Amino acid sequence: MGWWQISADTLAGSRFVISPFAEAFASLRLLHAADAAHPGERRWLDAHLPAYRRRLARDPVTAQLIRAGIGREWTADFLSPAPRDGEPFEQEVARVRAADPAAARADLTVSLRGPVPALLHRDDLPERAADLLTYVWTTAVRPYWPQRRHILEADVVARTAQVSRGGWASALDTLRPGTQWLGENRLQVNAHEYPPRELSGAELVFVPITTQRIGWVAWEGTDRYALVYPCAGALADPGGRPVPASLGALLGTARAGVLVRLGSPLSTSQLVAVTGQGLGSVGRHLRVLLDAGLVERRRAGRSVLYSRTAAGHVLVEATEARTRTRAGTGPAPARNPPELGSEA
Repeated sequence: MGWWQISADTLAGSRFVISPFAEAFASLRLLHAADAAHPGERRWLDAHLPAYRRRLARDPVTAQLIRAGIGREWTADFLSPAPRDGEPFEQEVARVRAADPAAARADLTVSLRGPVPALLHRDDLPERAADLLTYVWTTAVRPYWPQRRHILEADVVARTAQVSRGGWASALDTLRPGTQWLGENRLQVNAHEYPPRELSGAELVFVPITTQRIGWVAWEGTDRYALVYPCAGALADPGGRPVPASLGALLGTARAGVLVRLGSPLSTSQLVAVTGQGLGSVGRHLRVLLDAGLVERRRAGRSVLYSRTAAGHVLVEATEARTRTRAGTGPAPARNPPELGSEA
């Protein structure tokens, strides 16, 4: 397994950041894999994969470059520099464009685990990669960026709250498959057998993306490291969990939608992002649900997070199970709700 040795000072200074470049690169990888994790990703692929494939068909050098650079176990380093906090896409992609061509070819030998094809023995590989990433950003990510940014912000707030409640170990264990806090200042970052890296004194950032089967690590020398992870699945596909009709009839569809979304702690602004409702409407629904004992709130830093209580959890699970039974899909597997009074 690959793991990093992280000093206490490095971990204490680490933070979650949002990167438009990381979102664009994750979207490029999703287009490359063409493997959707949920209906929302499937709709996005259906909308953008045909044009992406037509573009690569017109440019066999770039097509070969992407096939070589995105390996099964490793991605060529020059394609995914470590994101920087607050840096716009244009600045981040400029770092790809400025990569040394010889270093880019050397990176490809690692991702390919072998020699670089003759077609890629050229000096414009970084420029071609930057052009393709700009195309993906412009056509397939930027139109959705306001909503995606809200979703990523929701994930960051939820993860930060998890750190405040259970410490970094609890948050890092759930970032993505293959990531685990091993103790003794060691963080497992993937399941591959790579030499450990010492991060003492380095800058460490954790970067959420909305694509669900994709994640990676990146670094620049020994000064900056990044672990890119899929954001919480409940947030990644805002339309993915329907409101049971019986729950909607009981509470009203809009209010029931708020309750369904609160399986993970969210702030009012994040609920606005994932439900599509106005701020005033969400606030009114939260007041009613609080008075009914179906949700609770707690402060995490400057944010106030709402989540379902045990009673709210039981109500949502029961109506969803009844809906599945009526649809003929059989009873839902039994789930144990959290103990009354425990943290959600």
